[in-house]
Amino acid sequence: MRVELLYGKGSKSVKLPDDNVTVIEPIYLEGVADEKQAIRKAIEEPVGSPPLYEIAKGKRTAAINFCDATRPVPNKRILPIILEELKRAGIEDEGIVLVNSLGTHRPAPKEELVELLGEEIANRYRIAQPDCQDRATMSDAGALSDGQHLWVNKDYLSADVKILTGFIEPHFFAGFSGGGKLVYPGVASLENIKVAHSYEILAHKNSTWGITKGNPVWELLTEGAMLTKPDFIVNVTLNKNKQVTNVFAGSLREAHAKGTEFVKRTAMREVDEPFDIVITTNSGYPLDRNLYQAVKGMSAAAGIVKRGGAIISASQCTDGIPADSHYHKLLQMAKGPGRALEIISSPGFSMQDQWQVQLQANVQVKADVYLYSECLSDEEIRSAMVEPCRDIEAKVAELMSKYGKDARICVLPEGPQTIPYIAR
Repeated sequence: MRVELLYGKGSKSVKLPDDNVTVIEPIYLEGVADEKQAIRKAIEEPVGSPPLYEIAKGKRTAAINFCDATRPVPNKRILPIILEELKRAGIEDEGIVLVNSLGTHRPAPKEELVELLGEEIANRYRIAQPDCQDRATMSDAGALSDGQHLWVNKDYLSADVKILTGFIEPHFFAGFSGGGKLVYPGVASLENIKVAHSYEILAHKNSTWGITKGNPVWELLTEGAMLTKPDFIVNVTLNKNKQVTNVFAGSLREAHAKGTEFVKRTAMREVDEPFDIVITTNSGYPLDRNLYQAVKGMSAAAGIVKRGGAIISASQCTDGIPADSHYHKLLQMAKGPGRALEIISSPGFSMQDQWQVQLQANVQVKADVYLYSECLSDEEIRSAMVEPCRDIEAKVAELMSKYGKDARICVLPEGPQTIPYIAR
């Protein structure tokens, strides 16, 4: 049988044995018939909130938080409609700031902003790119229940109208993306981000795919976002062709909850027993633009692989690991998953990106991980504690000789857009 794996801006075709192979994908939904109308209708008839026009009427300033280039949010199609509503409500262009919710990621160069937002929007509006380490650009939003004060970007916090856009998909430790993540970690300080991504919080059994209530990560991030009093969210869901399948707008808690229930019905897929080999992706571009992000696809596969089994990840990694990132430095320091977990769990240890290393190491203490990437050398891949794979079909054949001709193989062509789990 032949399977198409989402890879980069296209796909990678792989021929696999006809027997013993299970392909698991999200339930496919067609894109909405009229995308502009669907977005506009959601904004005009929101969940748990007055329409955006009514919220913005009589106000002078607005901040719109948007996702960076590691997320496939169709900003170019969402933002014009939001901006129309703000203008209709009387907010002038100079009163609007677009805030790139970077978290700990790098700022976007001009050409990337044009790709994300479209040339007209990128050139017409002021764009803030928060630096999570620059406290001078932040304001104290108040104290959280755990005692820490939440520091967030001033441009966002000082706006009369605060709008969060985003994309709802399963998330490997926050339950789901979108919602409050555009504030915390999106525009929060590094100190706050480290607390929400600490070893202890990520080690909690509920810090995983598809869980919100009872998930300490999701609860802390949502509490932090609510502390800043966001006025409105516009979140979308997408199919594998990056078409909008639904729009959830309105209050943060209610609209996001409705969106996560929708995603659960399409993405969460039950299987009877674990597999010897799982082939996964990171859902193609832009999600597979670096190895750091590709950990999500590995994590999705880890939920259904046998202990001692193997995971093959097909992720293009056009932006590398990235080299010289805190993530890469910690991987090089550890050299192996067991040692990585020892370092991260050591009392007093704190390092940016340790959370991604922790989650990667959790996968690797369960199964061997191989990476297919045309953009990374064997040496680079091994420096990130992963084994290179130059031919997926040959690697499958090799692994079948190890696990036996009846080895069970699973394929996740859309990677973490599908969250398989073992039936209880």
